[in-house]
Amino acid sequence: MTELFSVNQLAEALGVTPRAIRFYEVKGLIHPRRAGTTRVFDRRDRARLLLVLRGKRLGFSLAEIREFLDLYDTDRTQVSQAQMLLGRVRSRIEELEQQKRDLDQTLKELLEVEHETQAALRNRGALPETTTKNAAD
Repeated sequence: MTELFSVNQLAEALGVTPRAIRFYEVKGLIHPRRAGTTRVFDRRDRARLLLVLRGKRLGFSLAEIREFLDLYDTDRTQVSQAQMLLGRVRSRIEELEQQKRDLDQTLKELLEVEHETQAALRNRGALPETTTKNAAD
């Protein structure tokens, strides 16, 4: 017998809100069945939702996640899916590495401004020596 979950059971099991699950349903990423007026989710829906949540956590758009899920449905060998995923993952890694470089540069500049400002305030007697912060902190 197939294990079925209500929206609340699935939400609790995956640590999301029922509203989030309904949102992904509206977007066509999961397709629960109906038992009367109640939505019921099976293991496949749960697995798809896990992939959606992981994709979002990794920074992929819903369109990219949908494309990935659609490939899974059409290519049971999963070769096309794996190739597409590899390309997208490499692209995402490049984006994040660039963001990291940008953040490192911004932090470096902010620390310089902080030190310059502290020095200017100390020179004017407006900043006691004990309130300076070490850049390594």
